[in-house]
Amino acid sequence: MKRDLSHKNESSLSQRERQISKKDQIISLYTSGIGSVEDLAMITGARSSYVASVLQAAGLISGYFDLYTTTAHPMNVYSKFFASKLGFKNEEAARQSVELIDRFYHQFKLAGDRAGQHHALMMALTMLDRARWTNKEREAELFRQWLLARLNDTEFNTQPEGTMMEEMEESGSTLPRKTESPETRPSRPS
Repeated sequence: MKRDLSHKNESSLSQRERQISKKDQIISLYTSGIGSVEDLAMITGARSSYVASVLQAAGLISGYFDLYTTTAHPMNVYSKFFASKLGFKNEEAARQSVELIDRFYHQFKLAGDRAGQHHALMMALTMLDRARWTNKEREAELFRQWLLARLNDTEFNTQPEGTMMEEMEESGSTLPRKTESPETRPSRPS
């Protein structure tokens, strides 16, 4: 008879364990001291992007961005232009999203704001990937065509190099220095 009771307790325990969601497990592990998104993903068998979105939604982390994080969380100063305004539910939603991305892309272009243009390109690529990886082929194609058109633009920077370099130095960015290779190194007399 004792066996039956112990079996019953084991059975209810395993039911309780099964009732704990991945989300609850992630939050519990995080609050107990496991802070690495990668470690939490490995332990729970979830994808890193899911772990990060759970932690971000719970207010436990911020500043994590990938393909699946919502546009409602600001990535940078340009995020506000696209936050919760892009979609690919159907072709019309995708078309409206492409139009919004295009409008801001060209506004940034007129202002000479290359970082803004880059963010618009990133948003289009993100929407393309989200659409195509959820089998929304026609919707994905709208983003793809827009991106191809931008990538085929042959307009190059017309800003004088000194001005661009000054802006990069102010922002802390640098360009890679040219290095000599055996092919480009001037020959030296022996």
